Amino acid sequence: MNIFKKIVALLVICIVPSIAHSKTLKIGVAGEPSSIDPHYHNVGPNNMFSTNIFSMLVGQDENQQTIPDLATSWKPINDTTWEFKLRNDVKWHDGSKFTADDVIFTATRAPNVPKSPASFGIYLKGKTFVKIDDYTVHVKTEKPYPLMANDLSVVKIISKKHGENATTEDYNSGKAAIGTGPYKFKQYVKGDKIVLEKNSDYFGKKPEYDTVEIKPIKSGPARVAALLSGDVDLIDGVPPVDVKKLKKNKKVQLSSGPSNRVIYLHIDQFREKSPHVRAIGGGDIKNPLMDVRVRKAISLAINRDAMVAKVMEGLAIPAGQLLPKGFHGVSENMKPDPYDIKTAKQLMKEAGYGKGFELTIHGPNDRYINDAKIAEALGQMLSKIGIKCKIETMPKAVYFKRASAGGPDKTPEFSMMVLGWGAGSGEASSPLKSLLATHNKEKGMGGANRGRHSDPKVDALIDKALATVDSPARGKILAEATELAVGKNYGIIPIHYQVNTWGAKAGYSYLPRTDEYTVVAGFQKK
Repeated sequence: MNIFKKIVALLVICIVPSIAHSKTLKIGVAGEPSSIDPHYHNVGPNNMFSTNIFSMLVGQDENQQTIPDLATSWKPINDTTWEFKLRNDVKWHDGSKFTADDVIFTATRAPNVPKSPASFGIYLKGKTFVKIDDYTVHVKTEKPYPLMANDLSVVKIISKKHGENATTEDYNSGKAAIGTGPYKFKQYVKGDKIVLEKNSDYFGKKPEYDTVEIKPIKSGPARVAALLSGDVDLIDGVPPVDVKKLKKNKKVQLSSGPSNRVIYLHIDQFREKSPHVRAIGGGDIKNPLMDVRVRKAISLAINRDAMVAKVMEGLAIPAGQLLPKGFHGVSENMKPDPYDIKTAKQLMKEAGYGKGFELTIHGPNDRYINDAKIAEALGQMLSKIGIKCKIETMPKAVYFKRASAGGPDKTPEFSMMVLGWGAGSGEASSPLKSLLATHNKEKGMGGANRGRHSDPKVDALIDKALATVDSPARGKILAEATELAVGKNYGIIPIHYQVNTWGAKAGYSYLPRTDEYTVVAGFQKK
C-alpha cells in the first residue's frame, strides 16, 4: 500500500466513527413557541422551549420541586433579604463567564419586554436585586417573601453582554440567543423547525445528543403519524382518542401523567357593554356576565364528567379550583360544581336573564388538548340554559394577542374565553396572582387577568399569603383566597385539569412532568 492509500485509510478510520456516533434527536411538539426570546411571552411553549437554551437561578424537577441551577444555594438572611450563591464555573455559549451582572440585568429586562402578551412581571416586580460580588446576589423585598425560590425558578437568566439593547427579533434571529443551557441555538424557521446543537461546556449533566430538531406539528394525528413513520423520535400531546390504540403498538412507548394545568373560562366582568354579548335576536344588552348568579349558572351548566369522558376520552380530571390535589395552597373544601341545569336556570331567571342571551365563545385551536372541541362542547351545554352560543377559534399566535389586548385601549377583546394555566411556580399563588388579582401593571399583578375580575378582599389575601413565611399557614391563606375568588365570586370557571401523554420510539420513554414541558433530558432509554 502506497503512502497515499495509507493516509486515506487512516482518514476513513478517523472519520467514520465520528459520523456513526453523531446523535440527532427529533421531537414533534404540539405548541410552537411564539419567540426565542425567553422573556417575550410567559406561556408554556415558550417557557418549555427556552429551558433547553437558557438556565434559571433555581431549577425544577419533574414534579416542580426546586433544585439548584445557576444558583448553588439560597436562603433568607433577614426578614426581607434572600441571598443567592452563584456557580463560578458557568460559561455562556460564546465562552464568556456568567456572573452576577447577568442576573441583575435579567431582573431589569424580563418584566419590561415591549409588546409582551403576558409579562414576567408577576415574578419580579417588588424585588430589588443587588450585586454583592461576582457570585453573590441579594434580593430584597419590602415585606417577608417566602416564595422567592419558586418565583425565580420561572425566569430564564440572559447574558448582559448580548442582551443589552437587544430586541425580541435579535433573539429570534439567534444574534442574542446566547444562553448557558445544555443546547445552543442554531436555526429557527418559524412554522417548520428549531435546530439546537449540544453545549459541550454545559455545567450540568452533559447533553447526550449532538443535534436536536424540534418540529412544531399542530395536528395530533400528524404528530402520531410522524412518530409511527420514524420522522420523529418523541412527540408530546398524544391525542386522547389515540391512546388506547397506541398502547398496543410495539413501535411506541407511551408515558402519561397529570399536569397542574387547569382549563378554564375567563369571563368579562368589567364592561357594562361586552363586545360579544347580545340579547336574543341580536340587540344590545347590559353585560349579564357581571352578575355572579349568571357566572354560577354557567358553571352549573357545564357537565364536567361528560367533558372528561367524551371530549377528553377519559384523560382529564374534573376541576373545581386552580390546582389539583397535592399542590400547595389547594383548598380541601372545594369540589367541582355539580351538573345542575335546574338550579342554573333558576339563577338565570333570578338575575333577569330567564330568556337567555347570545354569546360568542372564543378559544384557541392549537394550544390545549382538544381545545376547539372543548369550546364546541361548552356551547352545546350552555344552550340548555338559554345561552345561544357562537364558537370562534383561531391559532394561538392570533388568539392570545387579541384576548389580552385586542379591544379598545388595549383591553381584552373577548367576552368569554377558553384558556389554560399551568402554575409555573408549582403552587397556588401563581394562578391567583396572574388570573384573579386585580389587573395592575405597576405591581405586576393580574397580568393574565383577561376577565378583569377584581375583589379587594382577594387582593388582600394574596398579599397576606405572599408575606407569610410559615408554609402551612400560607397554604391556608392561599386556599381561602381561592375559595373566595373561584368558589364564591366565580372570577374564573374551572373545567378540568389536563392529563398529558407523550409517545416515544420503542426502547425509549419520556419522564412525565407536571409542568407539561417536553425537554430533551426527559427522553430516556427504558
